[in-house]
Amino acid sequence: MATLPELNIPASTSTVDVSIVNTTGILRGLDPSRFFLPKIPGHDYLATPCFAFLLQHPALDRSLVFDLGMRKDYWNWPPHLLGFFEKANVDIIAPKGIREVLDEHGVDTKRIEAVIWSHSHFDHTGDPATFEPSTALIVGPGTKEKLFPGYPANPNARFLESDYAGREVRELDFAASTLRIGQFRAIDYFGDGSFYFLDSPGHCIGHVCGFARVTSSPDSFVLMGGDVIHHDGELRPHHWHPLPDAILPHPFAPLSTTPCPGSLFDALLRDGSREEPIYLPSLEPPPGQRAVHEDPALAAATIRRLQELDAYDNILVAAAHNHYLLQVADFFPAKANGFAAAGWTRKLRWKFLADFAKAVGYEGEVTATGDYTPLPKEGGA
Repeated sequence: MATLPELNIPASTSTVDVSIVNTTGILRGLDPSRFFLPKIPGHDYLATPCFAFLLQHPALDRSLVFDLGMRKDYWNWPPHLLGFFEKANVDIIAPKGIREVLDEHGVDTKRIEAVIWSHSHFDHTGDPATFEPSTALIVGPGTKEKLFPGYPANPNARFLESDYAGREVRELDFAASTLRIGQFRAIDYFGDGSFYFLDSPGHCIGHVCGFARVTSSPDSFVLMGGDVIHHDGELRPHHWHPLPDAILPHPFAPLSTTPCPGSLFDALLRDGSREEPIYLPSLEPPPGQRAVHEDPALAAATIRRLQELDAYDNILVAAAHNHYLLQVADFFPAKANGFAAAGWTRKLRWKFLADFAKAVGYEGEVTATGDYTPLPKEGGA
């Protein structure tokens, strides 16, 4: 393995507890080519559960929620969003709001000091109005100037005015910080090295990631990715994790003790390189569909920076829609603090290759995939 990059993470013994929350929201039937290319036969639909994160600082007795998933009453979304889903044959499943999920397990949600939008897309903004007026809303740089106000004041907004009405909205200012973690501009939120915001632009104006120290001596960190990637194939392979000759756990049969040959995927590699990710952010949307990325080239550059953090086994890159986390991680109400000792990063690293079984001509049984096909419609498919 190549020499690990220097990340310059400040030393600290302060930690936070992090739980990965399955908000229960799911979008089924999204076209992957809206998000990343090239289009690979057999990977026809994007798996999109919606994950959020509960952060609790035990020493300071303070708590945050990073991302909110989809709102339960999604029919109250701005009309242009509802119109898109009506045309796109995409199924929306949102049985619960995130506060409901947290309340069911005894979290004192009245004392949550802030909810955080990794960015302002509907599957991350939830319904902040379900939280106390004293709970602040934290957004990334440029959000207030370029994306506010919400609907109906702005008929093209992806969120509602009611999402932030009557509460403090704090916009992060990375220009005021000289701190860098790897190549990311960073803000130390609690001031003790336990939780950082990382400036991660490209997908959406104001996109940020969270970076939480969950253990010390040795250090380990959970990176809350939002939509910095939509599929692990945008992140890997890379210089520090090239496609291996033998892959375990086997992506098609995780219980198998026989490795999967890496050569099976050589035909999918861009320019034949085992050190380049399989996918790149889409530059153009499919005909008749709106662009997903604000700046695809900048999104790709952010992913390059993310690869440096992904090089480390003690950093868990947890994107908001990574279906394969469901097969590896312990979800809320459990904590993710022990992920490094449990080997989650190694178990998760190549699971995404299961999406390419058809493309590589694998004829055995695939016991785990991330392909969410649309649900049958009433009266037929």
